[in-house]
Amino acid sequence: MGGAVIQYICVTLSYWAFTLTDGALRMLVLLFFHGLGYSPIEIASLFLLYEFFGMVTNLYGGWLATRLGLTRTLQIGLAVQILSLTILLKDTTALTVTYVMLAQALSGIAKDLSKMSAKSSIKALLPDSAQNSLYRWIALLTGSKNALKGLGFFLGGALLAWFGFHNTIGLLIGLLITVLTLGFFVLETNNGKTSFKTKLRDSLLKSERINRLSLARMFLFCGRDVWFVVALPVFLQSQLAWTHIEVGSLMAAWIIGYGAIQTVAPRITNPDGAVTNGTALFKWANLLLVAPCLMAAGLHYELNPSVAVVVGLVFFAVLFAVNSSLHSYLIVAYAKHDSVSLDVGFYYMANAGGRLLGTILSGLIYQYSGLASCLLMSALMIVASGLVARQLPAPTD
Repeated sequence: MGGAVIQYICVTLSYWAFTLTDGALRMLVLLFFHGLGYSPIEIASLFLLYEFFGMVTNLYGGWLATRLGLTRTLQIGLAVQILSLTILLKDTTALTVTYVMLAQALSGIAKDLSKMSAKSSIKALLPDSAQNSLYRWIALLTGSKNALKGLGFFLGGALLAWFGFHNTIGLLIGLLITVLTLGFFVLETNNGKTSFKTKLRDSLLKSERINRLSLARMFLFCGRDVWFVVALPVFLQSQLAWTHIEVGSLMAAWIIGYGAIQTVAPRITNPDGAVTNGTALFKWANLLLVAPCLMAAGLHYELNPSVAVVVGLVFFAVLFAVNSSLHSYLIVAYAKHDSVSLDVGFYYMANAGGRLLGTILSGLIYQYSGLASCLLMSALMIVASGLVARQLPAPTD
């Protein structure tokens, strides 16, 4: 187990570094282009290829990992992120929507190669009998990753204000090069390779439980991103006159708190070691549903918008963190030990699909109908997620 722990720590550190730069880059791009006068739909379009290529990467990245190993696909993800940042070092007058979309496409590939590799590695490091350890390790990786993503949101807003666009990009590149170099000396290279030749079509042939869980995940993340990724920061700036640093700080605090809850989710949902199943997902989805409904009601009845949004964000963070942790554990628990990256990659393809749909709807609905309508759409997506997941069995069944 000692060697497994060392590998887990190294994988986690690599994923942390990537996540920090990814969160900073998203906030950097969003705030920078909003400051240039881009509309919500135009801002949303900047991230469409990011999510689309995340879907493609998850689908085929799992197959690639069975050939090259999870360590190599993780390192490829870090290298591609360095490339995506480097091409943004052009003069800001040359950063057109199309050019930034292409840079974000590379970043989407990098993100999902890194995520799939990091989470699949944990399954490969533990035996099938260690379900409680698997849940804790997944929760810790996912929660700490989101805390770092939140810090990245803050850094994106703060560094943009303090050092400007190009200097911030340079700092992020330096961090990734350092971590990538260290990984070459520490991480094992054969982790995740299969003893048999997998085919591309194996990426699509999944069990009913993985298909159902993946669909539930798609609805869940669409339910978050439909109001969170574009509509919320634009609302805070355009309607409440918040500054770059204020917006970045709030988004950062939300993600950090959400990540902290994820790390302790096993204690909340599984204190007695009971096995998680679809009934638990359905229950927690119903609880999550309350948060966007209350926020939408607060905005509709013209309560103090800052209070309505911030208080609603706190409740949503806690409940969404638990939902996400349960989903993340189940996919790794359901995955086959000898081809874990294929199953996890398919699942995170659905995750990226939900984010893509949520991003499109976030810009579109907000521009034509406002934040309250985005929140109501969120509620519908959460209902769908809970209903799809309800019949899922426990991993041991």
